[in-house]
Amino acid sequence: MIGLIQRVKSAQVTVEGETTASIQTGLLVLVGFQADDQPPKIPRFVERVTGFRIFSDKNGKMNQSVQDKEGEILWVPQFTLVADTRSGRRPSFSNAAPPPAAVSLFDALMTDAKAQFPCSQFGQFGAHMEVSLTNNGPVTFWIEE
Repeated sequence: MIGLIQRVKSAQVTVEGETTASIQTGLLVLVGFQADDQPPKIPRFVERVTGFRIFSDKNGKMNQSVQDKEGEILWVPQFTLVADTRSGRRPSFSNAAPPPAAVSLFDALMTDAKAQFPCSQFGQFGAHMEVSLTNNGPVTFWIEE
């Protein structure tokens, strides 16, 4: 499981011209599932994201989490994160979880994220989404579970 975490001032997902999810201060998390990912990994992944200390404290040091800041999280499925780009000019998606497995994993992530962090919003799996954001920093991290 791969997460690309961006600290944002705001972010939103639009599908077919309609805003389906939006947040203010918090995190935009793009999530990609690999072929060997299993549901038991999800709670730890969500815990890592919600506790990841990338917000500044009163001294300007990255020492606070989205929980500490009482922010929000927008979780967006993005299978292209698991692309193999090591050779050639065309990415390979052989490492990606097959669509039925990825749908199941994203559904499990939504359930767990809502339970651990109620201020969660979600993109739509399989939809053509327009994702807009105002990155705060910019601050962007890549994590794997």
